[in-house]
Amino acid sequence: MKQKLTIVKVGGAVVEDELQLSRLLNDFSAIEGNKLLVHGGGRRATKVAAQLGIESQMVNGRRITDASMLEVVTMVYGGLVNKNLVARLQACGVNALGLTGADIDIIRSHRRPPVPVAAENADSAPQYIDYGFVGDVEKADGQRLADLIGSGITPVIAPLTHDGKGHILNTNADTMASEVATALAPFYEVTLVFAFEKPGVLANADDDNSVIPTINATDFERYKADGTISGGMLPKIENALQAVEKGVARVVITKADAIGSDAGTIIC
Repeated sequence: MKQKLTIVKVGGAVVEDELQLSRLLNDFSAIEGNKLLVHGGGRRATKVAAQLGIESQMVNGRRITDASMLEVVTMVYGGLVNKNLVARLQACGVNALGLTGADIDIIRSHRRPPVPVAAENADSAPQYIDYGFVGDVEKADGQRLADLIGSGITPVIAPLTHDGKGHILNTNADTMASEVATALAPFYEVTLVFAFEKPGVLANADDDNSVIPTINATDFERYKADGTISGGMLPKIENALQAVEKGVARVVITKADAIGSDAGTIIC
C-alpha cells in the first residue's frame, strides 16, 4: 500500500495576508505524514513590479512575462516568498527545503509559443498573444522529489521552471502543483489541495455560501461557457481535472484555513 502524500498549493493572496498565511502554515505543519508545498506570489510580484515602474499584464489568469518581469518574478518567487516560507516552516518544526524547477532538475519546461486568438472577422490578419518567458511544463521528476520526501524533507516549490538551456521560465503555480502531484502519483497516494482565499469554487462570486460541492469535466465546460467560472479559476480547475485524469487520488479547492477538513469543492 502506498504512503499518503498531501500537496498543498497556496496562492498569492494568502501569502500576502499575514493572518491567513500564519493559519495555513500552522495547519500545514500539523498535517501528518508526507507533505509538499507549492506557492504562488503573483500579488507580491505585481506590487514589486509597480514599485520598479514595470507594468503587469494578465490574460485569462496568466501573466505576460517579458525580460523585465522575468527578473521580478525570479527575485520574488524564488527568493523573497520562497525563503520566507521555508524559514517560517522551520520555526514550525517542518524540515523544509526551498526549490525552483531548476534545482536538481525537478521540473523542466519549454517556452510557450505565441498563442493565436480569434480574429474580429474573417478578413482580419491572424493575431497572437506572446506570453514571453512563460514555461509550459514538459516533465517533473517524481523520483527525485520522492527521494527528498522519503528522507524526511518537505519541499517548498516556487513557480519557476527551466528549459535545460540555461533559462528560467515563469510557470503557473497551479500547473506546477498539478504536474508535481501527477509525477508523485506512482509513488504515493496523493491528495492535492488548492488553498486560496475563498471557501471553494463559487456559483456566485459575491456569495461565499454558494460553494459548488463537486465539478467534473462536463460541469466545467458548462460553467466556463456561462461565465460562472472565469479568470484565474480557469487554469486552476483545468489543472485539477488533468491531475485527476492522470492518477492523483483526490483534488480539493478550498479556503486556506480549511486544508485539514472536507470543506470546499472536490474535482472528480
